[in-house]
Amino acid sequence: MSPFILLESAPSSMLGNIIVVSGAFLILLVLIKKYAWGMVTAMLDARAKKINDDIDSAENARLKAEAFATQRETELAGSRDEAIKIINNAKDTAESNKAKVVAEAAEEARRAKQRANEEIEQSKKEAISGIKGNVADISVKIAEKLIGETLDASAQSELINQYLEKLGE
Repeated sequence: MSPFILLESAPSSMLGNIIVVSGAFLILLVLIKKYAWGMVTAMLDARAKKINDDIDSAENARLKAEAFATQRETELAGSRDEAIKIINNAKDTAESNKAKVVAEAAEEARRAKQRANEEIEQSKKEAISGIKGNVADISVKIAEKLIGETLDASAQSELINQYLEKLGE
């Protein structure tokens, strides 16, 4: 065979190869389309759906977390306000209790002073009464010695009152 024959047959065999390979490729595409394409697209659709669901789920979780954080901040602010109210109420109660205790102590001191003054007055009256009795006895004895006679009760009482009036002046 001549070298020209090989060259002449080569382009046609190359064209034949291209036609055979192209035909095989087309048959392969038809078979893939008929038997596998549905499963491949279903698998890709399922994966895309899962990814979209995951993105939606993540977005919902983020929104819930933001709502929860906002709610916590609101509750915390409410708790702070409530704590401030409780502290202010405690301060007000303490101030009113302080005023009440001070007033009660002042009243107790006033009553104690009044009782002491009453006891002093009572002691003074008892001392004066005791002194009157002693003075009366002494004055009766002095009068008996001076006058030389015994005084009756009314005369003795009048003499004592006169003596005490002189002492009071």
